[in-house]
Amino acid sequence: MHPELFRIGSFVLPTYGALLAAAFLAAVWLLRKRAPAFGVAPDAAADVAIWLLLAGLLGAKILLLAVEGPRYLGSREGFVEFLRSGGVFYGGLIGAVLALGVMLRRKAIGFWAFADIAAPCVALGHAIGRIGCLMAGCCWGRSCSAPWAITFTDPAAADNVGVPLNLPLHPTQIYEAVGLLVLCGILVAMRNPRFPGRIFAAYLGGYALLRGTVEFFRGDPRGSVLGGALSTSQLIALGGIAAALAIWLLNRKKAPQGAAA
Repeated sequence: MHPELFRIGSFVLPTYGALLAAAFLAAVWLLRKRAPAFGVAPDAAADVAIWLLLAGLLGAKILLLAVEGPRYLGSREGFVEFLRSGGVFYGGLIGAVLALGVMLRRKAIGFWAFADIAAPCVALGHAIGRIGCLMAGCCWGRSCSAPWAITFTDPAAADNVGVPLNLPLHPTQIYEAVGLLVLCGILVAMRNPRFPGRIFAAYLGGYALLRGTVEFFRGDPRGSVLGGALSTSQLIALGGIAAALAIWLLNRKKAPQGAAA
């Protein structure tokens, strides 16, 4: 697609980086809009979001190394590719959740309240980020002959992330982006949380189902488990579904009678 937004001399602005910045700004905008309805000050919510972004970026890189370490650390070219890569989203999600517990204590914000505020914001930012993946060429799909298949032709994309050129592929980035926008809309529509953690549990389970399905159409290296039966992200998605069910059932049980109806 268009891995470079523009180039001036030796300076290059990657399209992925620009869209990643746009994703964060859009997520924070929605976060600030939602915060007052949950009794949280918009500025306090935005401060937490900045730290979550840093923790998420670190977590995404760590999981990428855990899954594909030899590929990225075996050569200088591989290491450069690692620096350019956005990482594995599930690693970012895990890193952000771990950081969340620390930051919320400092800001005196309830964990479940913030999780319910942030859930659709994460989906919105992630959807925009997936368009960045499309522009960069990463997270590509398997070869296919469908009329909506996409073909990458820019040599810079192949050099940066290794996407195969001149081969029709499933537009997995678009599949996931559209699914995330739908998920965001559903979560925003859940205005009455009924019980703490309900919106976050819906996000966790909804994204796990989406990601686990899209993985079947992915063609890039993503690690494998159980003898290749599942990708690493599909295994994590199964854990996400289990966690979503546990949060939903336990928090609903603890809610005052009538509130969880």
